[in-house]
Amino acid sequence: MRFRTKLYTSIGSLLLFITIIVVILMNMLEQSTVKMNVVINDLNERIEIASTIKEETSTITKELHTMLKERGEAIPSDSLNEWENSNSNLQMAMASLEKKDTQEKSQELISKLKLLHESYRNMGQQALSERKINPNIELTAPFWTESELLRQRMIQMTELLYGLQEQGMKNELLRSKDTYNWAVENIYIYLVIGLILGIGFAIWIIKSTSNNLNKVTDVMKQATASDFDSLPRIEITTKGELSEIAVAFNKMANALEKHSRNDKQLKEEAEELSWLNTKIAEIATLYPEVENVEMLASMLITKLAPMVRASHGIFYLKEIEKGNQYLTRISSFASNAFEQERKQFRLGEGLIGQCALSKRPIHLNQVPDDYLKIGSGLGEASPKAIMILPVLFEDQVLAVIEMASFEKLTPLQIKLLDEVNNNLGIKINSIINHMKVEKLLQESQALTEELQAQSEELQMQQEELRSTNEKLEEQYEASKQRNFEIQEVSAALEEKAQQLELSSRYKSEFLANMSHELRTPLNSLLILAQILSENGEGNLTLKQLEYLKTIYTSGNDLLNLINDILDLAKVESGKLDVISEEVKLNEVSDFIYHQFAPIANQQKVHFTIERESELSTTFFTDEQRLQQILKNLLSNAFKFTESGSVTLQIRQIMKNVGEKHPAEQMLAFSVIDTGIGIENEKQETIFDAFRQADGTTSRQYGGTGLGLSICREMAHLLGGFIEVSSEIGKGSTFTLYLPYGQMNNKIEPLSMARTEAAVSLEENYLVNTNVPVLRDEPKIKQGKSILRNKKVLIVDDDIRNVYALTIALENHEMDILVAENGREALEVLNVHPETDLILMDIMMPEMDGFEAIQHIRKIRIFETIPIIALTAKAMKHSREECLEAGASDYISKPINLEQLFSLMQVWLFTKEG
Repeated sequence: MRFRTKLYTSIGSLLLFITIIVVILMNMLEQSTVKMNVVINDLNERIEIASTIKEETSTITKELHTMLKERGEAIPSDSLNEWENSNSNLQMAMASLEKKDTQEKSQELISKLKLLHESYRNMGQQALSERKINPNIELTAPFWTESELLRQRMIQMTELLYGLQEQGMKNELLRSKDTYNWAVENIYIYLVIGLILGIGFAIWIIKSTSNNLNKVTDVMKQATASDFDSLPRIEITTKGELSEIAVAFNKMANALEKHSRNDKQLKEEAEELSWLNTKIAEIATLYPEVENVEMLASMLITKLAPMVRASHGIFYLKEIEKGNQYLTRISSFASNAFEQERKQFRLGEGLIGQCALSKRPIHLNQVPDDYLKIGSGLGEASPKAIMILPVLFEDQVLAVIEMASFEKLTPLQIKLLDEVNNNLGIKINSIINHMKVEKLLQESQALTEELQAQSEELQMQQEELRSTNEKLEEQYEASKQRNFEIQEVSAALEEKAQQLELSSRYKSEFLANMSHELRTPLNSLLILAQILSENGEGNLTLKQLEYLKTIYTSGNDLLNLINDILDLAKVESGKLDVISEEVKLNEVSDFIYHQFAPIANQQKVHFTIERESELSTTFFTDEQRLQQILKNLLSNAFKFTESGSVTLQIRQIMKNVGEKHPAEQMLAFSVIDTGIGIENEKQETIFDAFRQADGTTSRQYGGTGLGLSICREMAHLLGGFIEVSSEIGKGSTFTLYLPYGQMNNKIEPLSMARTEAAVSLEENYLVNTNVPVLRDEPKIKQGKSILRNKKVLIVDDDIRNVYALTIALENHEMDILVAENGREALEVLNVHPETDLILMDIMMPEMDGFEAIQHIRKIRIFETIPIIALTAKAMKHSREECLEAGASDYISKPINLEQLFSLMQVWLFTKEG
C-alpha cells in the first residue's frame, strides 16, 4: 500500500470508527428504554393478575359463607353460579401468573395457593352437596373452623403475591435508572477510547513505514557479505513501494541460490558416477579368475561387503533336490562360528525364500536388537539395516544375496548393489552352463570308452544269439503245446470252481433248512416238557418228573449241538463279526466266577481265578467272543477233572507271534486243571472239527469235538492263538494269547447263502432289548393278571407247535385262536377284531409271516396290535426283517416260555397304557 493511501485510510478509519461507536451506543440506549417499558408493562399485568386473584379469593369465601349460612332454604342458583365462576377465574388467574412470574418464591406461593384453593373448593362442594340433600342440616363447628382457617391462609397468600409483584415493580424501576446512567457513562468512555485508538493507529503507520525501510537496508548489507548458497531475504508483509522492492530482491536471491545448488549437484553426481564405475570395474576384474560358483560367491561377498560398508553378508545359491527348489548358503562374510544360521530355505520360506519367490529386493531399516549379532574381538552389536537381493537371469532366480550393516545403506550403495546384481546373473548362468558342458564332456568320454567295450561284448553276444535263436525256435513249438494244455486245465478248474460254489451254496441252504427242521419239533418238545415239569395239576410222581427233566435236558443238549454246528459253519464261511471294545478284566473275572463256581461246588473241585497285581484293568477285544472261548475251555476242564482243582490265570507276557515277527506284549488266559491229561500225539488233532482225544465208541467222556475247533478259529479272529501243554495223569493247561489294542476285525462275506446259514443263536433267545422289562414283584403280579382272559391268535403251519403253545397259554387262562397261514390269519382277524395279541410264524405256505404282518398293519384297527414274530430258521437278518415288516418284537425257536410270557406281558401292559 502506498503512503498516500495509508494516510487517507488511517484518517477515514478513525472517523468511521467514532461514528460506529456513537451509533452503537445510541442503539444500546434506545434498546434499554424499550426493554424497560416492556418490563414495566409485564409487571403491571402481573400486579393486575395478583389483584384479580385477591378479589376472586374474597368473592369465593364470601359467596360460600352466604350460601351455607341460610338453613332450610334452597341454595340460590345465582350465588352458586357466581361461586363457580369465581373459582374458574381464580384458577385461570393463578395459571396466568404462574406462566408470567418465574421467580422461585412466586412459584412456591402460587403452588401453595393452588393447594389451599383446591382444598377449600372441595370442602365447599362437599358442604353444598350435603345442603342440597338436606337443606336443614347444620354444619359442624370443626367445618367452620377449618374453612375459616383456609380462607385466612388464602387471603394471606394473595396479599403476599400482590406485595411481591409491587416490590418487583419498584426493583425494576431502580434497575432501569441504573441502566440508563450506565449507558450514558459508556458513551463518554467509548468516545475517549476511539480518540486514543485513532491517534495510536496514525503513530503505528508512521513507525511501520520507517521499520520496513530499515529492513531493506539491513538485508542488502548482509547480501554483500554472504555466499550464494544461502542469501538473506527481505520479509515485508505490507504492500506498497517497499514490498515491490523486497519481492524483486527475493526473486534474485532464489535464482542465485538455485544456480549454486545445480553446480554442486552436478559435481556430486559426477563424483558418485566415477566411484560407482570404479567399484563395478573392481568387481568385474574378479570374474576371469572364477572357476565355479562357490569360488565366485566367496570372492564376490568378500569384495562387495566392504564396498557398501556392510558388516555381514551371505550368498545363497538355488539348488534342486528331488524336484524341490532350495536356496543353500555357499559363502558368507564375517560369519559368527557360534551362531545357528539356517543352511537352506525353501521358496517362500522366510525373507530369503520370499525374496526369491517374489523376485524383488527386500530392504529392512528397523531391525530388532535380538535379530542378529555381529561381533569382533572387542564386542558385538545388532545391525541397523538389512538388504536382500535376488540374482536374476531371464526372469529366473539363480541366487540370493543378503547384506547386514550397522548404518543405513545410502542410495549410492543400493545402486552399486543393483548394478553388480544385474551382471551377476549372467555370470552365474555362464559358470553353471560351463560346468554342465565340462560334466557332459567327461560323461561323453566315459560313454565313448564304455561303447568301445560294449561293442566288443556285442560281437561276442551276436555269436551267442545265433545259437540261442535256434534253441528258442525249438522252445516256441514246445510252448504252443503247453499253452494248449494250460487252457484245457484252466477250463477244467473254472468248472470245478463253479461246482464248488454251487456245492457251498447247497451246503449253506441245507444248514439253514436243517436249523428250521430241527428247531420246529424241538420247540414243541421243550415247551411240553417244561409245562409237564411244572406239574401244575400235581399228579406226576418224582420219577416222572425226573424223566421229564432228562427229556428237557436232552432237548437243550440237542439245541447246543445245533448251535455248535452253526457256529462252526459261521467260522468256516469267514463271516464271524469281531467288535473290539474296551473290556474290563474285573468284569470278565466276575462273570467267569459266577458261571463256574456252582459247577465247582457240585463236583467238589477247587476253582480259583488268579490275576497279576500290576496288570492293567482294561484292554481292547471282543468281550462276547472272549467269554465264549473261556467258557468252552473251562467247561472242558471241569468235564475232565473229577478231583483236584481248576485255575484261571490272567497275566501279561512277552510272546513271539512268529519266526519273522519280534516278541510283543500279549495277555495270557491260562486254564489249568488236574484232570486226566492229553497224549502228546493228540494235542494237535484235538483242535480239528469233530475230533476228540478219545474218539472211540467206548469213550468215557461225551461231546461233539467242535468246542476247541471253534475256540481256535475265534482266537485267530481276535488276533491271538491257543497253546496247549498236557501230561497224562497230571492235567492240562490251555493258554489263550491275545494282543493289546486290537482294532475291529471283520471278514468280508463269501456269499449271502453261507452267511445266513452260519448265523447261530447269539442272542440266546433274548427278545428285543429296547422293550422295558417288568422287574419288581408288583409289576410281575400285575403282568400275570394281564394275560388272563386275553385273546391270542397263533399263526403256525406246524400242528405240534400250535398244540404246545395252546397248552402253555391255556394254563394262563387265555383264549386261543388258530390259523395255519397268513391268509387264514386275516380271515380270523376279520371275524374276531377284538383279538389282543398275535404270535406269527414266519415260514408258512401260501402267505408267509412277513406278508401277513404287512397286510395286518394296513388294517386301521390293527395298526397298534402287538405282533410277536416266531421263527425256527436262524437267519442273521431275521430280526431286522421282522421289525421292518411291522412286527412288534421277535423271538426264535425253540421258545423259552418264561421269555415268551414276559414279552407278552410287556406288550399287553404297554397296549393298555
